[in-house]
Amino acid sequence: MILVKLEVGDLVLNVISAYAPQVGHNESTKREFWEGLEDLVRWVPIGEKLFIGGYLNGHVGTSNTGFERVHGGFGYGIRNQEGEDVLSFSLAYDMVVANTLFRKRESHLVTFSSGLHSS
Repeated sequence: MILVKLEVGDLVLNVISAYAPQVGHNESTKREFWEGLEDLVRWVPIGEKLFIGGYLNGHVGTSNTGFERVHGGFGYGIRNQEGEDVLSFSLAYDMVVANTLFRKRESHLVTFSSGLHSS
């Protein structure tokens, strides 16, 4: 993870670039990632803006039930445990999953494909 602080006039923007462990990694590796991200988020002073960009390797799903404050209702697919972790983190730190706030073209809904196809 990388944290960059940008100061423009009175605005201070902190940008965290993060890449979460992929589905299938052990729970210890995933927990270590989320704890590290929490440490970085807590380091940002209140009053400064924060943006987390990167790939959190979770499907937040189309439904925002239970997460209306952080999920705009335009997710993709079925929520998995990693997506649940993303949404719970967002709730805990009063953040929003920005790419769920607007409808996207079907071709823009999936950012990675393994290239493996079933017959």
